[in-house]
Amino acid sequence: MHIDIDTGRCIGAGQCALAAPAVFTQDDDGYSTLVPGREDGAGDPMVREAARACPVGAITVTEG
Repeated sequence: MHIDIDTGRCIGAGQCALAAPAVFTQDDDGYSTLVPGREDGAGDPMVREAARACPVGAITVTEG
């Protein structure tokens, strides 16, 4: 699984971190980032839900 966060689009709503806190967090400026060591999502079933929850569509999840 590959997770891409469009940092230019992210508005820091934090919905991803609420939906999948084991994978997503927020940086010091409040923008979405991946938890260190969890860059591949590690099979977390909530990763796709976190992408859907993003109000600006800044998260893309692809297989491979």
